[in-house]
Parts: sequence; C-alpha cells; structure tokens
Amino acid sequence: MAATEVILLQRVEHLGQMGDLVKVKPGYARNFLLPQGKAIRANAANRERFERERIQLEAQNVKRREEAERLSERMEGLSVVLIRQAGDGGNLYGSVSTRDIAQATTEAGLTITRNQVFLPHPIKSLGLYDVRVALHPEVSISVRVNVARTVEEAERQARGEVIGAEEEEEETPVLELVEEETVSEAPAEEEASA
Repeated sequence: MAATEVILLQRVEHLGQMGDLVKVKPGYARNFLLPQGKAIRANAANRERFERERIQLEAQNVKRREEAERLSERMEGLSVVLIRQAGDGGNLYGSVSTRDIAQATTEAGLTITRNQVFLPHPIKSLGLYDVRVALHPEVSISVRVNVARTVEEAERQARGEVIGAEEEEEETPVLELVEEETVSEAPAEEEASA
C-alpha cells in the first residue's frame, strides 16, 4: 500500500514540525491527521495555499503556544483525586482511563479533552500517578492522579503513606503457634511413689 504525503499544519509528536512534508500510512492520514486538522494532503493546490498562509499559521501557532505556556505555569502541580472501589490488595474493580482523568482535571479547573491525556496503559491499582497532559503540541504538564477508595485514604496517600497491601496485613489477625509446655516427668514419678 502506498504512503500518503501530507503537509503538517502543526507539530505532531514523533512525526514532524509544522510545514513538514511527511509520508504516512493512508489510514493514519485519513482517520487521524486530516479530520483533526493536523495536516492537509500534499497536492499542488494545497502546497500553494499552505505557502500563502504559512506566516499566518505560524503566528497563530506561536500565540496558542504562549497561551498554553501561561496556563501550564498556573496549573503546575495540579493534583486530582479519583475515588474508586478496590479489593483488599489495592487492585481496582475496573480501571482509570484517559476519560476519567480528563473529567477530573476539568472539574479541578483545567478544561481538557481525553485526547490531551497521555496514559501509556490504564491505571488498575490504588496509588499516586504522574500523567502527562498536552496543552499544546509543544507544551505539556504533569498532573498528579491520586487513586483511592475514600477521601481520607487519598489524603493519607498524598502525605506519603502506603495504602493497599499493608492495610490488609494490619486488618488480618496474626495467628501465633504456641508450643505446649511439656509436663516434667518428675512430678509423675512422685505421685507414683506416694
């Protein structure tokens, strides 16, 4: 299958900068880059149009990046708490996804979409996680995600206490084996002689 040539209208991670002419798989262009407005097909008409509008596009990109940088400074150190049900070992009944993080972050005052959250794999256990949120293709921040069973547990986790497996150990009674004392044979001999 032949690659599709596109002109990037903004920086795309692992692909290129604005204005780069890149070859991508047809499905990636058709299903992601073109509908998201991140690129246009590289034909003669679009190349002319891009060159005419290049200065304007670069100016808009610089303005959006500066806004994202200001926002990142204000939102530095943002932390969100997600309350989830979990088993005794700290494993969640389900998982925390990009949609959950985006919703919690929006409620905390930073309006984002789930596409801006970069989560390598869903979160499936209690704990603290640093998640990257892209405010602009060139600007991202780290959001601390605190996954806990209760608000009190989230506060304890935030202070650095370990939650999950250690709690289970505290709640489980410890069974101790007590060795029975052996009765000395001397008293038995005394009873026999009497």
